[in-house]
Amino acid sequence: MKSLIGIGNALTDILVVVDDASILKQYRLPEGSMNWVDAQTAADIWNQIKDMKLHIAPGGSTANTIKGAAKLGLKTSFVGMVGDDQLGNIFNDAQKACGIKPQLLKGSQTSGRSMVFVTPPSGERTFANFMGATLELGARDINESFFKDYDILHIEGYLVQNHDLVRKVAQVGKKLGKTISIDLASYNVVESNYGFLHEIVENYVDIVFANEHEAKAFTGKAPREALESIAKICEVAVVKVGAKGSLIKSGNRVCEVEPVKAHAIDTTGAGDMYAAGFLYGYANGFPLEICGKTGSIVSSEVVRILGTDIQEEVWAQIRETVSGMSPKN
Repeated sequence: MKSLIGIGNALTDILVVVDDASILKQYRLPEGSMNWVDAQTAADIWNQIKDMKLHIAPGGSTANTIKGAAKLGLKTSFVGMVGDDQLGNIFNDAQKACGIKPQLLKGSQTSGRSMVFVTPPSGERTFANFMGATLELGARDINESFFKDYDILHIEGYLVQNHDLVRKVAQVGKKLGKTISIDLASYNVVESNYGFLHEIVENYVDIVFANEHEAKAFTGKAPREALESIAKICEVAVVKVGAKGSLIKSGNRVCEVEPVKAHAIDTTGAGDMYAAGFLYGYANGFPLEICGKTGSIVSSEVVRILGTDIQEEVWAQIRETVSGMSPKN
């Protein structure tokens, strides 16, 4: 079995169910919105909620993928930057508890966080996000020693705003002979970094994950045609098409993977967990269709819950299901 390391934004997800919308009004957070807040506001909110009943879990796109792969049984590690503070320690300890080897650098700012307020009666979610120390991670921080003991290197698409950092990671990964995968993150990230992303994928990347909107932004084409275009410049192209499942192409082989039906209450982390399942299958040498099915199974479970912290008994069921699909059985 191969091993997996990821690099991305080390964000702690902090979810709190509040009695009403008063705290949202206090910080001018429109209910149901996504907001970026400054350091002082982030600190003020944290101090106000830290003694409430909180659901805290390590987050960020690649951190979610690494957590999912670790829960499935892969040897994993994560590289990111946190602050020298309580939340940084929480992130570190939570990754260790999942079986991940955290390789966390310390920044001068406080740790990044995504604070999520759930308000009654509808369960509407309002986000107050602070990137903090995550934005300090740079090319100068990248060391070959981070990656040498791992086979697959997964890069978070949100990092591509920092061209020097992503280019350095890709170059180191290629030099060390790693299989490199990247998640294209969001269509607006692709649009604003179009030329750079094409450079990275064409020269360094082996596996590309994209949803249909990201794929269109990357190629200008509908999902099937986008799949063809992406597959011409990398080893494996994956285009997720929501409720229709996913499309996978490598060489001349095309797989259509049916979705696993689920009652979705929160789609946060669905793409991250699909990548976790797919990379787990890939690391085990599964056929591409089984890799895709594994991704669909894991993503179908995360959309059933608030947040991305799938319960251990559910992970046990997932592992049993995936084990039954293994070509070795």
